[in-house]
Amino acid sequence: MTNLALGTVQFGTSYGVSNKSGQTPFNEVKKILALAKENDINILDTAIAYGDSEAVLGKSGAEDFKIISKLPEVPDDCQDIAHWVNNEIHKSLERLRVKRLYGVLLHRPAQLLEPIGFALYDALQGIKEQGISLKIGVSIYEPVELDALFDIYSLDIVQAPLNILDRTLVESGWASRLHTAGVEVHARSVFLQGLLLLPPEERPNKFNRWNNVWRVWDGWLEQEGLSPLQACLRYVAHLSQIDAVVVGSNTAAQLIQIIEAVEGELHTLPEFPRLKDKRLFNPASWYQL
Repeated sequence: MTNLALGTVQFGTSYGVSNKSGQTPFNEVKKILALAKENDINILDTAIAYGDSEAVLGKSGAEDFKIISKLPEVPDDCQDIAHWVNNEIHKSLERLRVKRLYGVLLHRPAQLLEPIGFALYDALQGIKEQGISLKIGVSIYEPVELDALFDIYSLDIVQAPLNILDRTLVESGWASRLHTAGVEVHARSVFLQGLLLLPPEERPNKFNRWNNVWRVWDGWLEQEGLSPLQACLRYVAHLSQIDAVVVGSNTAAQLIQIIEAVEGELHTLPEFPRLKDKRLFNPASWYQL
């Protein structure tokens, strides 16, 4: 089965359309990390942009985990890309209280296709050569971004959205292509920021424009006798091309539910209607709805 990785954005911010409890309290973070360690969840996914997440992890004692962090967008006025990258990573190491990272990803990989692209990549390679990070890579919003990147740059990790509703990473062939090339593929947004887990009566009204999707989803879950959590996890966890599934948890109790729900297989998949409006797939566009 695919390894679960622990997403930590909610440790530093109030994150997720289904999140009613806000930022995870510090004592709960420690319980979650202890539970993760007990269950062989050894990858932590964080980012400089995730509020206090790195600092909270550092105070919680996360040095035994493989930590992946992400660089934000390089500022427009940056005169020395290598210095900026090194400075940002060293500040991350200080906050996390570790000497090295498992991975450093770009939060805005499109910058690799801008004039600063080669300098930015060289800076990442420098971080890797110094032993500050074992691997480098990108966090993408949609697989089409790889069309231009993959032929130019050698990547160790690609983190991408993948869930039972948005299967683009698999259906485009990119999951298999990356896996075959020896690139670690990490699936995120497996719950679509929690939207796929909400019962019908709790879905925000702005998502009613996709009622044809929800009818299929709710009907299929009932037919298969599955909870949304079981369906979402089992779809991604049993894909051979996926090396890690990033899941977020606000409480230790939620993480226990996730660990229990991932066991088991799916015998069918819901046949969703083809969407003309793809904004449903991208939480960054939801504010426009």
